[in-house]
Amino acid sequence: MLVTIRYRMAMDKTRSGRRPRLRREDWARAALASLAEGGLAAVVVETLADRLGTTKGSFYWHFADREALIAAALELWEREHTIEVIDHLREIPDPAERLRHLFELAFGGDVGGAISVALYANAGNSLVAPVLERVSRRRVQFLTEVFTDLGFPRATARHRALAAYTAYVGHFQLQRAAPTVSPTGPDERRYLRHLFALLGTPTPAKAGSSGEGS
Repeated sequence: MLVTIRYRMAMDKTRSGRRPRLRREDWARAALASLAEGGLAAVVVETLADRLGTTKGSFYWHFADREALIAAALELWEREHTIEVIDHLREIPDPAERLRHLFELAFGGDVGGAISVALYANAGNSLVAPVLERVSRRRVQFLTEVFTDLGFPRATARHRALAAYTAYVGHFQLQRAAPTVSPTGPDERRYLRHLFALLGTPTPAKAGSSGEGS
C-alpha cells in the first residue's frame, strides 16, 4: 500500500557549484532505493556514498553504523508509506472512493511494492521484523476499516482486507520473480478493476450478512 517514495535527494548543485550538505534523511532515502533494487544486502555504505556523490565521512556524521542507517530507512518507509498514506486516505469521506484511491496508490507505486517485497524477503532480520509486523498489522487494520465502512460485517471485512493485502504483496513478488507472467499495461489496469470489483462490491446474497463467509 504505498505511495511512490520521494526519492529525489537534495543534491542539486548550488550556484557555487557545490552540493548542499547531505541530511540524515538523504542517506535514508538512498538506502531505501538500494533496498528496493537489491534487498537488504544492497545497502552498502560505500555504494551509497558513491550514489550520493559524497564520502563515508558524511555517513559517519549522521550514523554510528550501517544498522543505524537501516533503522532510519525503515522509520522513513513506515512513516511515508503507511502512516502518511493512511492519514491522507482517511480524509476521503466516501469509502468506495477511499478504497479505489488506495488501490491506485498501492498497485501504482512500483517502488513502494519493491520495498515491501524486499523487506518480506528479509523478515527474519532483527531490525526488519518488528517494523514489518507493525506496518503489516496497521495496513490490514486500515483495510478492515474501509471494508467495514463499505457495509461488510467485521469478520468479512477482515477477510477481504487480508485478501487485498495478500494480492498486493503477491503482485509485486510476481513482478520480481516472473515479470512475463505479471500483468502489465492495459492488462494490469483491467486486473486491478476486476480485483477492486471482486473485493469491494457486496453481492446481493452477501450484503448485510452477519457471517464470516464472503
